[in-house]
Amino acid sequence: MDFIDVVAARKSVRGYVDKPVEEEKLSKVLEAARLAPSWANKQCCRYVVVKDKAKIQELSGSLNGWLKQAPVIIVACADPKDSGDRNSMNYYLVDVGISMQQLVLAATDLELGTCWIGAFDEAKVKKALGIPENIKVVAMTPIGYPADKEGIGSKLIKTVIGAGKRKPLSDIVHRERW
Repeated sequence: MDFIDVVAARKSVRGYVDKPVEEEKLSKVLEAARLAPSWANKQCCRYVVVKDKAKIQELSGSLNGWLKQAPVIIVACADPKDSGDRNSMNYYLVDVGISMQQLVLAATDLELGTCWIGAFDEAKVKKALGIPENIKVVAMTPIGYPADKEGIGSKLIKTVIGAGKRKPLSDIVHRERW
């Protein structure tokens, strides 16, 4: 796919077929994440790859029931000391955001589905996965082969939040000044 086609094809997937993700594909998406730029190239991002069904069940328990279907969950973390801050902004969040977006787009290019998750209990995730106290859990994504049909939950979410709709460039781009 051309890059813009990959960007346009990316969507939040909430249904997965019962098929393992090949290690070669997982390595490619993780490599895409690793290659992301970061504050002063300090590379604060860390990832936990979870394939164990019991752990996936534990992670999805308090979040979203549909996560249980995913063959893999990737948890994106950061070591804030390996990043910086400026203007009251913690750049580890930006570092992980860039890295995760590269991961998500690489997965899309490999015909894998993802869904960026930011609503979770960090303490529970840390406990479940043995993540050290000084590390921040920033985001998670299931990763797997999308189910063909869209469930009622996905349709409802799209209707309520307007997923899929994008503002025109004229609403978001200013030239020379605001």
